[in-house]
Amino acid sequence: MSATLWTVLGVASALGQTITTGGSDWPQFRGNANLNGVTTATIPDQLSLAWTYDAGESIDSSASIVGGTVYVGSQMGELHAVNLVTGELRWKYNTVEPIGESSPAVHDGVVFVGDLGGTVHAVDARTGDRRWTFATESEVKSSPVVVDGKVLVGSYDTFLYALDEQTGELAWKVGTDGYVHGTAAVSEGVTYVAGCDGFLRTIRISDGEVLNILDAGAYTGASATLVGERMYFGTFDNEVLAIDLETGSLAWRYEHPTRRFPFYSSAAVTDDLVVIGGRDKMVHALDRDTGENVWIFTARARVDSSPVVSGKRVYVGSHDGRLYVLDLASGEKLWEFEAGSPLSASPAIVDGYVVIGSQDGLLFAFH
Repeated sequence: MSATLWTVLGVASALGQTITTGGSDWPQFRGNANLNGVTTATIPDQLSLAWTYDAGESIDSSASIVGGTVYVGSQMGELHAVNLVTGELRWKYNTVEPIGESSPAVHDGVVFVGDLGGTVHAVDARTGDRRWTFATESEVKSSPVVVDGKVLVGSYDTFLYALDEQTGELAWKVGTDGYVHGTAAVSEGVTYVAGCDGFLRTIRISDGEVLNILDAGAYTGASATLVGERMYFGTFDNEVLAIDLETGSLAWRYEHPTRRFPFYSSAAVTDDLVVIGGRDKMVHALDRDTGENVWIFTARARVDSSPVVSGKRVYVGSHDGRLYVLDLASGEKLWEFEAGSPLSASPAIVDGYVVIGSQDGLLFAFH
């Protein structure tokens, strides 16, 4: 990988600004448009199971929580709206095709989600009625992001789409040389998308013009996290990268000295740390400035779930079927819950509650 990574096709990229998700809602994958997985929500020191909800088939989709309702997709081909306090079903919307890893985005009373048949759905958040649908040419595992009146979502047909939020009509699409699996990170009128073709693209949201292209050097399935002037993401070449957005240079590269496994998890980035799960069964905490390892927590199976940070704690699932709560400073395990089935989805956190789905179709809420 070269020292300077941008191929400049237009104007320089905008610099990201740190966003922290408020405690009352978790409206999209990773909580906010920067995808940094950090929230101000207040969570009890001692968690207990509040309720479980059976969605019928595997939940690979990470939940969103808005206005006291949990929204989550399932392999049954259904989008579920569940009462946060009671766990009771409010409505179900039939997508026909299964919902995989695409996580709902909730904006202005509408829920947006993609399915494995390639359709993007807009659903009334209160009633579960269909607003519109848009068909791509292949499965949608990317999670929608809503910004500036557009719904941004990737498809395995190799395109990133921008759809009109109100009508679902195509505003623009940008082609890549591989699947668009990751979720778009957004800041200051531009979106950053890590692709399975090994490139990170900067795209102007207003018109879809590609501004910059970064050769990351490896297949990237994770969503890139945008914080301050840097992007952070793991690759299938067993590395975590930090990219300086102003200069287009590599700020640092991390890889475990002996265990070489891909990173599929998306990073949670705080003021000091980058916390990310690996297929090496580990959760890695790296110094945000240098990339040096601060601590490692070892689970019993791979960690594809993306960590969430609230206060001084890290919340993350594992394919070993456990939800872990770790100390942010040391990585010490503070608590675990055995769900009984792999947890590939990521936690959604609001004041008083942690919600996560499992591959046996159960949605768990802890308070």
